[in-house]
Amino acid sequence: MMDVEILSRLQFAGTIMFHYLFPPLSIGLGLQLFLCELSYYRTRNPVWEAAARFWTRIFAVNFAMGVATGIVMEFEFGTNWAAYSRFVGDVFGSALAAEGIFAFFLESGFLAVLVFGWDRVGPTMHLFSTLMVFLGSMFSAVWIVVANSWQQTPAGYHIVWHDVQGESMPRAEITDFWAMVFNPSSVDRLTHTLIGALVLGAFFVASVCSFYLLKDRHEDIARKCLSIALPTSLLFTFLAAITGHDSAQKLVETQPAKLAAMEAHFETRDEPTGLYLFGWPDAEQETVHMGIQVPNLLSLMVYNDPTKPVPGMDQIPADERPPVWLPFQTFHLMVGLGTMMIGVAALACWFWFRQTLDSKRWLLWVLVFMPIAAMTANQAGWITAEVGRQPWIVYPSVQNGVEMIGLRTADGLSESVTAEQVLSSIILFGIIYSMLFAVWVFVLNHKIQHGPESVEALLAHKAGLRPQSMSEQFEQTGKSHGGDFLEEDSQ
Repeated sequence: MMDVEILSRLQFAGTIMFHYLFPPLSIGLGLQLFLCELSYYRTRNPVWEAAARFWTRIFAVNFAMGVATGIVMEFEFGTNWAAYSRFVGDVFGSALAAEGIFAFFLESGFLAVLVFGWDRVGPTMHLFSTLMVFLGSMFSAVWIVVANSWQQTPAGYHIVWHDVQGESMPRAEITDFWAMVFNPSSVDRLTHTLIGALVLGAFFVASVCSFYLLKDRHEDIARKCLSIALPTSLLFTFLAAITGHDSAQKLVETQPAKLAAMEAHFETRDEPTGLYLFGWPDAEQETVHMGIQVPNLLSLMVYNDPTKPVPGMDQIPADERPPVWLPFQTFHLMVGLGTMMIGVAALACWFWFRQTLDSKRWLLWVLVFMPIAAMTANQAGWITAEVGRQPWIVYPSVQNGVEMIGLRTADGLSESVTAEQVLSSIILFGIIYSMLFAVWVFVLNHKIQHGPESVEALLAHKAGLRPQSMSEQFEQTGKSHGGDFLEEDSQ
């Protein structure tokens, strides 16, 4: 028999994981785009302008997909999770309203200038618009992560009971807006999420540029963009490790059950706690099969003290324990991929600094596929965070010395939705999202294969000349720079 809770959770997980392919890439590309355009603004080198125009087109495609796939989730709050929406409506209402005011209007207001304003506004205004779109995408993530973090570590609220069709129902209402915003996990989760997006953007640009170098195409633009993408990939992979470590240390205070699940730590002992590198957790037998554990390492990472024991799953009531196998595997997958990305970024930067990266074709091919690793790490982190907080959709907390009730996932469902309805919508979403994904891959591949405009074509376009005529003039005069040709033409 189909379970409406499981199906509703699978439906929401599927829609949000599909949507989550696009916002991190938009945020990461936004920074790379801004840095390219800033380089053009400072140097007036047309190679940088051609690069910025190219990444603008890629950004626009991805941004459109993010908007289209994000709308569905808001409807699901009402259709599948009505009880949950009643409980968190006051909190989410303020956070999403702030997103609309501080992020959506900022981002959408300047997007048209970014995409269509290259030949209509000056360089300063266009650079400012690029910065505003990038900041708007980050502000949007800020309020979404704040709302989600509040569910993990609620703060700044109290519970009010309302009569709903003759039944008394709890509702969380904000008492301190800024306490809600800066709840115990919001800063750590926000920095880790945003840095993960910036890692993805850096590796995406490095991937496309490495592909061009392997195919001996658009080499000038590829090298310029790699000079930004490789250092930023190294910087942000290191920062991702640091913020991830901070988040894990916070978990022992705010969500010890999640930390125990992430490390398959079943039994609390009066001795230092080791950390598993990998294994196959078995929650029924409370053991980890084929596991390799580093002694004392979990104690050191959580407490900065290798002698202090970490509380295990046995400290959590049996009916409040999360699943173990999935958070354990996704957490270790995220950490493993993050470690690999640090190594690849460091190696690529080293060869780039020595000006030998072009000869390391194997490393260029590795860079081509690195966005897959970055996307997978982002998805694995989200799964770890969300599955690890089960069975709660809103954690219980203590406010001003008063213990507040939480909301279990099973209690957040809509009363009138059936399993058959949810299953049919999952099938329909699967079909539609498969087509959307195919269109996204096709359009993205087409734009990448086409590549950026040549500098000659760009200068011809700006001068109002046909690109072919300009190419012919270049061949006849032997000039290598469009500015020389334009100067001769004007004379």
